[in-house]
Amino acid sequence: MVERWILARLRNRHFHSLAEANAEIVKLTWDLNHRVTKSLGTSRQELFETIERDHLRPLPATPYEFATWRRAKVSIDYHIIVSADRHYYSVPYRLVGTHVEVRLSEKSVQIFAKGVRVALHPRSSVRYGFTTDPSHMPASHRAHLEWSPSRIINWAKTTGPMTGALVEGVLERRPHPEQGYRSCLGIMSLAKTYSPERLEAACSRALSLGSYSYRSVASILKNGLDSAPPPGETPPSQPGPTHENLRGSDYYQ
Repeated sequence: MVERWILARLRNRHFHSLAEANAEIVKLTWDLNHRVTKSLGTSRQELFETIERDHLRPLPATPYEFATWRRAKVSIDYHIIVSADRHYYSVPYRLVGTHVEVRLSEKSVQIFAKGVRVALHPRSSVRYGFTTDPSHMPASHRAHLEWSPSRIINWAKTTGPMTGALVEGVLERRPHPEQGYRSCLGIMSLAKTYSPERLEAACSRALSLGSYSYRSVASILKNGLDSAPPPGETPPSQPGPTHENLRGSDYYQ
């Protein structure tokens, strides 16, 4: 009916704004609702006034909010990434490895597991940022909240200035503090497996390589590269053998 009585009547009209088109649609809608139908002998407007109006319920307190739905897999760090924003949102850690449904609206992110809402976050526009609810963390990760960046850096400096500098670099480069803390604690634990002296040398090499991660430091120590010359530095030349058929540099002076 709308196609016949409204759209068809406007098909050859040209409008220069949405408001102008809406104003014309309102007029035609009024005509359609007040048109007396042959089958009922009355208009739709009259039926609405006499039968339907008294049964209407109040409008919702807040306007309808448009939302889209996505499906996501919970990563090992109990966060999901919303592809539209490239932002990470936390869910309860027990859901690691499972798939969840995500409802995205302009202001909020709701996450559902098997039809039950398990997380609600304000929506963020910070690309590759993290929004984390502490209650979603396992107890071992929650304990890291008691740490502060300055406390971890100061503890690392007890091993040596290179260890402190590397740990500080790790924290600066991580988008989420908890992730940085875990990496830093892992680096400092390497002193137990090897030694504080070797860890300090390994951190010095990692800094020269620009490698700010636990894996890099662990690899350096595992392969014994902490005692190798720094990258780009030429090893000291060893004296050549002495032989009557070899002429030294003095021969050419």
